[in-house]
Parts: sequence; C-alpha cells; structure tokens
Amino acid sequence: MAAIETAGLTKRYGDVTAVDDLELTVEEGEVFGFLGPNGAGKSTTIDLLLDFVRPTAGSATVLGYDAQAAPQKVSQRVGVLPEGFDVYPRLTGRRHVEFAIETTDADDDPDAILERVGLEPDARDRPAGEYSTGMRQRLATGIALVGDPDLLLMDEPASGLDPHGIRDLQTLVREEADAGTTVFFSSHILEHVEAVCDRVGVLVDGQLAAVDTIAGLRASVGTGATMELTLAGRVDRAAETVAALEGVTDVTTTGSTLECLVTHPRAKALAVTELEDAGMTVRDLRVEDASLESLYTTLTDEQAADVAAEALEDGSGSDTNAEHEPEAVG
Repeated sequence: MAAIETAGLTKRYGDVTAVDDLELTVEEGEVFGFLGPNGAGKSTTIDLLLDFVRPTAGSATVLGYDAQAAPQKVSQRVGVLPEGFDVYPRLTGRRHVEFAIETTDADDDPDAILERVGLEPDARDRPAGEYSTGMRQRLATGIALVGDPDLLLMDEPASGLDPHGIRDLQTLVREEADAGTTVFFSSHILEHVEAVCDRVGVLVDGQLAAVDTIAGLRASVGTGATMELTLAGRVDRAAETVAALEGVTDVTTTGSTLECLVTHPRAKALAVTELEDAGMTVRDLRVEDASLESLYTTLTDEQAADVAAEALEDGSGSDTNAEHEPEAVG
C-alpha cells in the first residue's frame, strides 16, 4: 500500500490553479522530498492531504484512507510539522508536548521526545515565548513525533535551524525512515534534501516537472558531471583530443589542468584512455556529479518555459499583452 497517492488532484482559487492534475505516489517507508519555488503549490498539496482545504477535482489517499472522506482516520496516524508553527508563549516546551500527548491519547514520555529533538533540559521548563526560532522548530518537530506516527508531513522542517540543527534533523529523519515511518517534506534547503531523500518530486506552477531518485534525475536531465584532469606537462593537444569524444562538452584548459563537462558515464574513462594513448600522462582526476541545485534549476526553468509556451499557444499570452497595451495619447 502506498503511503500517499493522488489522482488528478487539483485545487483552484478563482482563476489561479495552485495544484494542477497532480499524479503522485509515495511508497511506505521512503523519504520523499517535495521541491519547488515559492508559490509552486507545495503547501497547498500538504493542505489537501490533511483535508485543510478541499480539492476542486481529483482525490488524495493517505495511508489507505480517502483524505476527504476519512480525515480523522488520517490525522490519527499522521504527524504534522507545519510551516510557520507558532507557540503558546506562556506554556513551557514540556507542556506543549504533554498537551499533544493528552490530545492524541498517546503514552509518550515528553522528556524523551524533547531530548530526541535536541531541546536541552534547562529549556524544557521555560516559557516557549522565550524560545529562539530554531528552538521553536525543534519543539514543533517533537510535537509531530507524538504518538509514533506512520507518516510525517513536514513543511520546511529546517526553517530557522542552524547547521548543527539541520544535521540533527537529517539524523532524525533517517532514523524515522529506518523504523518504517514514511517522511514527506517540502524544503528549500537542497543540501538537506540530497542528504536524506530516497526520491524527490519537483513541482512548478502546480505541476510535477519530475519524480525520481537524484541519480535518476542526473541521468534524465542530462546535466552531466564536471571532470577535472591534471596532466604532466603541457595540455595544448589535450583539449582537442578530449573535445572530439562523444559525451564531452565545454572543454577548457588552464596550465596543466583540463576541465570539461561529461554527459555520458562512459566518456570519463574514455577521456583518460584517449589522453594516455596520445602520449599524455594523467596525474590526477576529479569528478563532481551535478548537484541537486543544478538539476532543480534546469527542471524549473524547463517547466516554466513549457508553461509559457502553452499559454502562447492558447492565445492567453497575446490577450494579456493586449490588456496592458498603452492607449494612444492624442
């Protein structure tokens, strides 16, 4: 059974389509990163999964339950870390967690939860109104863990956390996944996503631009890897030798160093072989795979271009331009 499954999920607000015909499956036990620019529809998608808003069309199933027909069944098994979580200023951190335990009829130890999310003992009995942004985010994460949920929905979970806090969050997410919990989160911190996710989905203008593993995205997007070769002696013939190879582009040389973009895995070994056969010695080799940031940028740019092209084909682009055309001044 999939932890999350949507079919044609759509949400419109008047003329604005926030989520557009979303077809998404998140498997049980995986860590799924949900990426996209501001306004892409990520938070709206989470709201639809939790029945905070109703879809215009389509459906969403969470842990086997229809999100709109059985929201209480869903909420009993889902832990939620919302974006922009706020505290009750006068209540202590411990009392926040105790209240969540009482509300859900769970039997968790509040101190064990607070320890897990890194809230120090001396902070637990202080009013949460005195907490820093990072401490509030840790507290919100602890509340989401109450009741040992089967699914964690986390909207910008690293918001306000320092690098140490982000590392702690990464560890917690992997521990939850290892224990069988499905983790679904949106994030702008791409390094965090790359460190913990089994798969990612990229949402642009309410539509999925891609869903894959990061390795799969590298292969499908074709942004390639940067390869740097350090040679013995001059490299005047090296650039010509390597540039002739299929799957190698953007060859540059500086001193005894050659750098190029490799768009096919086989080209890496082939470049070394060809240089050696041409009488040059490769002293060092460094390969850097395309970062998630570069993949994300390529995907979002391509999707935005496709959306703009569709608008022009439908004639909406020319209508918009006409509306804003200045009137002649007589």
